[in-house]
Amino acid sequence: MKPKRDYYEVLGVKKDAGEDELRKAYRRLARKYHPDLNPGDKPAEERFKELQEAYDVLGDAKKRQMYDQVGFYSEQGFPGAGGAGAGQQPPGGFGFGGFDFSDMFAGGEAPRYEEQARGGGGGGFGDIFGQFFGGQKRERQAQPTPGADLEYALNVDFWRAVKGTTARLNITRQEQCVTCQGSGSSGGNNVLCPNCNGSGTVVQQAGSMRFNLSCPKCEGSGRLRNACPTCHGDGRVGRTESVEVRIPPGVSNGDRLRVAGKGNAGTGGAPAGDLNITVRVEPHAFFVREGDNVQISVPLTVWEAALGTKIEVPTIEGRALLKIPQGTQNGQKFRLREKGIFNSRRNTRGDEIVEVRVVAPKAQDERTREILRELAQLHEEDPRAEMWTQVS
Repeated sequence: MKPKRDYYEVLGVKKDAGEDELRKAYRRLARKYHPDLNPGDKPAEERFKELQEAYDVLGDAKKRQMYDQVGFYSEQGFPGAGGAGAGQQPPGGFGFGGFDFSDMFAGGEAPRYEEQARGGGGGGFGDIFGQFFGGQKRERQAQPTPGADLEYALNVDFWRAVKGTTARLNITRQEQCVTCQGSGSSGGNNVLCPNCNGSGTVVQQAGSMRFNLSCPKCEGSGRLRNACPTCHGDGRVGRTESVEVRIPPGVSNGDRLRVAGKGNAGTGGAPAGDLNITVRVEPHAFFVREGDNVQISVPLTVWEAALGTKIEVPTIEGRALLKIPQGTQNGQKFRLREKGIFNSRRNTRGDEIVEVRVVAPKAQDERTREILRELAQLHEEDPRAEMWTQVS
């Protein structure tokens, strides 16, 4: 079985990272590896699951405390703790998340760690031995956890992106349970914790040694609250909601829109996450967008290019008149100022770039061929002459 990576390494943060830093790191990486933004990418999907698992533990104060102490988190406490697992020695020795206590008892007497146990710092041997040898239990209440952000990809056609519009999305999100008001409890009398049978402690068997640990399921109280029948104790329920999203004029492919508070609900009164929308602008048949500029290719006859003229060209706001000078060459580009896309965020408008394509006539009759032969006699210069001087 592949060993799990360190959760702090997964999120790319230090072990003393605060809640805000953890949340920001998780949101940044979750957006990058979200399956909706990486369709068919199996490694990205696995990375996203790994991120969720890491944040589920480190984002919860009680889970994080256990992880920092012993190097893993389990709803049943340590491997082999309580129930059917009691009395089973973890594989590879004692198995306390990488701590090996065999040397500590080699002389038949446990070394004294009284100074560390009395210290006020969290984690370390003081907290661990305080539970192993019946010291004072430190119970922590579950800390409020902000709701997770939701990611959504929205396809927008070219014209709606240019002009701006509104879109209505059906979003499935977790909301606060109205039955229990987010508490997860239905009220009434509490029941005995099935994990510790009401004792508040579970037994860890490691070889010939037995340790009494605070039960992680009931946090040492020995009793469980009655779970809300609607949310089954989670305090949140899934619901599909119709959300109206404003698409600003000039939105471009890859832009992200945020709808505050429309992510999953938080726990313990913490705020909800946000709904993040990645815009995918569909291409147009003729207009090609480059930032706030638009490009278009327009055909031109030989005589229009040679003699010069004025032609009408399409723009995103209708037709515009473009002057073609004499002797215009194939592929030549012209700029129409402020005929591009209006960017509502910058309050600026781009340009339209018109590229002309000179189209040769089809000589399907004798009269046309005669005119072209006369034209060739009038202009006997070789257009490739300069090229030959460069390669000879």
